[in-house]
Amino acid sequence: MASHLSAYRERLMSADAAVRLIPSGAKVAMGLGVSQPPEILRALGARARAGGVSGIRLYYLLSTATAGETVLRHELREAIRPMSLFHGAIERALDVRAATEGMAPIDLVPTAFSQVPRLLCDQVGVDTLLTTVSPIDEDGNFSLGTNTDYALAASRTAERVIVEVNTRMPRVHGDCHIPLSAVSAIVEHRAELVQVAAVAPRPQDAAIGAIIAGLTDDGACLQMGIGAVPDAVCAALHDHRDLGIHTELMAPGLARLVRAGVVTNRRKAIHPGRSVFTFAMGDTGLYDFLDDNRDFEALPVDYVNDPAVIARNPNMVSVNATLQVDLQGACNSECMAGRQYSAAGGQLDFVRGAYASSGGRSFIACHSTAAKGTLSRIVPRVDGPVTVPRNDSHIVVTEYGWADLKGKSLAERATALIAIAHPDFREGLERAAHRLP
Repeated sequence: MASHLSAYRERLMSADAAVRLIPSGAKVAMGLGVSQPPEILRALGARARAGGVSGIRLYYLLSTATAGETVLRHELREAIRPMSLFHGAIERALDVRAATEGMAPIDLVPTAFSQVPRLLCDQVGVDTLLTTVSPIDEDGNFSLGTNTDYALAASRTAERVIVEVNTRMPRVHGDCHIPLSAVSAIVEHRAELVQVAAVAPRPQDAAIGAIIAGLTDDGACLQMGIGAVPDAVCAALHDHRDLGIHTELMAPGLARLVRAGVVTNRRKAIHPGRSVFTFAMGDTGLYDFLDDNRDFEALPVDYVNDPAVIARNPNMVSVNATLQVDLQGACNSECMAGRQYSAAGGQLDFVRGAYASSGGRSFIACHSTAAKGTLSRIVPRVDGPVTVPRNDSHIVVTEYGWADLKGKSLAERATALIAIAHPDFREGLERAAHRLP
């Protein structure tokens, strides 16, 4: 560490000084989720408000309040243009306000999560990375901690890498380190990491969790998406044995399975003995568990989410949620009521990778209804983008049961999906099915 001290001090500066390195017109990659650096983003937002910088394009996935309160403020849209690759509550709120003022919605860049590193580095050509890291280690490297995803690739191609060193960021093992030599500026700032409150499961979640757990064999390798349904699946898996993990998101539910000894990773074909992930989001207990824990391995998203890599582990089980499933099996997981709600993320990456795995199963889950029971999530035709094409859908699950769509004709698919729709909508769906070509 002593040998790196001089170079470290040369790069150490205030956040206000660090953001002055970012020129107008820069193409900036902001860390995903937990890795969004609060002090750097505060300084960049303040500089934009003062008219010190303009024309910035800000590329990112999964913004949090950290970004929403600083660089993603509505009044800064001219100076800092959000280029969202995955919408969340902040972008939805900005879109509502934009509509009231006759403005265009927030830009969405459609992409699969697995393609984001190449998209940012090759197609967009981001020149700046802003992210949070753990303190430097004895070898002169910073760990990306909770977020390897696209940050590692951006750190290797961007002209400017500006990091916020936070002692609360866990030091994680894997291909997830930035050498001091690649860093342009260092800002030290101790802050609580983003906490994601657990959502109390509803009866529908528990029912879906029990169904999927019942279809999951001992020794399976898990990928879980975001939300109450994947959490319920994890809760229902505690009687299983020798499970493995190869997932884009490491969430508290999966970590609890590791703590309980349910996950051993013994039967994995690649990275045996290690739980593989590309980003983590949860609570302090999760972050503390990841810190210096060699049972976990953080790797870039273009590797973790590569369907060919996913398929190398036998008995992959992929669990993701959707907003709509139509009677032919196509899934819309992105739009509601004509507005962008989220984005594709890594859903199709794992749908394809899990099914290509020997013995693998891909589950798409949803409650049977939305809008307090007034709308069916199983519909004649999806009214948004197709996130999972009908050719790729495998097993669809609601609280009323499951439908394996592989090998079924269009008519057989419609029958199977209607059987797991809410009873109040089945008759209407049957009539609609007869009218479909």
